[in-house]
Amino acid sequence: MLQSRHTQETQEPQTRTGRGDAGFATTSLHQGYAPNQHIDASAVPIYATAAYDLWNTDRGYRVANGKEPGAHLYSRAANPTTDVLESRLAALDGGVAAVAFGSGMGALSSALLNLADHGGRIVTTRDLYGGTFDLLSDLLPAFGVGVDYVDKLDDAAELASAIGHDTRAVFAETVSNPTNRIVDLDTVSSVAHGKGVAVIVDNTLPTPYLYRPIEHGADVVVYSTTKSINGHGTAVGGAVVDAGNLDYGPANAVEGHPRFPQFNEPQHTLRDEDGNALTFAQAAGSKAFSQRLRGKYLRLLGAAPGPFESFLTIQGLETLEVRLDREVASTERIAAWLESHDHVVRVNYAGLPSHPDHALADRDFPRGVGTVLSFDLEGSQEQLDAFIDATTVFTYLTNIGDAKSLIVNPSRTTHREFDPGHQRSIGVTPTTVRLSIGLEEADDLIADLERGFAAAYGD
Repeated sequence: MLQSRHTQETQEPQTRTGRGDAGFATTSLHQGYAPNQHIDASAVPIYATAAYDLWNTDRGYRVANGKEPGAHLYSRAANPTTDVLESRLAALDGGVAAVAFGSGMGALSSALLNLADHGGRIVTTRDLYGGTFDLLSDLLPAFGVGVDYVDKLDDAAELASAIGHDTRAVFAETVSNPTNRIVDLDTVSSVAHGKGVAVIVDNTLPTPYLYRPIEHGADVVVYSTTKSINGHGTAVGGAVVDAGNLDYGPANAVEGHPRFPQFNEPQHTLRDEDGNALTFAQAAGSKAFSQRLRGKYLRLLGAAPGPFESFLTIQGLETLEVRLDREVASTERIAAWLESHDHVVRVNYAGLPSHPDHALADRDFPRGVGTVLSFDLEGSQEQLDAFIDATTVFTYLTNIGDAKSLIVNPSRTTHREFDPGHQRSIGVTPTTVRLSIGLEEADDLIADLERGFAAAYGD
């Protein structure tokens, strides 16, 4: 017999992942989900609801004021399906919490603003994904966020000289797209933390399976889950993982003022039992970043993921390890084959000994660098067009991390925001081809690339 919805009690969750030493695959399959809390459903259900029954006025008050753990108020801020995704991503990266967004750019822009609003600055490099560079160079300054660029983030002296009294964060991509440059995150973190500054990284290409940035000092990790985490090109999404290590409180001060003033201002939505307004640093402690990110940016700007998109991303996450093992093996083989080809000028893949960051790849990426590589063809733009148009197994589109292999020309698509000089400075030319390697047979992918070479050069 069902209990009244106004009086029913919540059962103790029966999860299968109570141990903190579970492996990657086990965590990605079970973390954060208790079947007995969901009518014993083995698969995570899709909670297609905008809001939630509060049962009674007393509980409604507690839920609305964040005093009822595990309860939900409105799906713009949290949803049970998305909760599972967030729990798994946080656990896989070794963070204290994660916040999911409706897109990778929604996640990145919100995370950067969460650190740098109230007049802060960000230090970064120009070797970035085109959309990210557009955000940093054009949009964030319009919101009062300053951006300073350095040529090489992991040059300790250059980075230290760029950090000022109003710098809040250093931002990097762990593996750049499409040139496969790797940042020495240990060096970046050492310099940044020595000055009380946060380190935020985009780890979309490696995913937490190939690289865990928090173990190298990152404070915030951002993903476009659209890519390898989803792995099938079926859902747009993003996520931010909070390491919970940085001091956002008044102790981290510069010239007598907190480095992060936004975390130290009393909030009318955060109050103690006596009704006194609290700051995010006081109310959330080590989770101050993720709580403010959810309470301000996700809730108020509204870039929330839908429950169906979260469900699809969970499905992809469950097979991430096995997919990447196969895809990385194929990528390494194809990169080596391309490097020996007569019509290839250069291959950008850090797994190759010829790549300038190969030593870092050996040190920090024991499972491989990832599934994305680029290479430069000899000849002209017309030959590049003929090469791409002749392929039939690769799909020509701008996504990466799909189970199907993808091909694109960055100079005219993903990095079109850069002028030709900027493109050349980061290693993108009019004849650069980017590949995202999927699950097809490597022999079939090589044969498809041979079709491209034949069309471009008549071999």
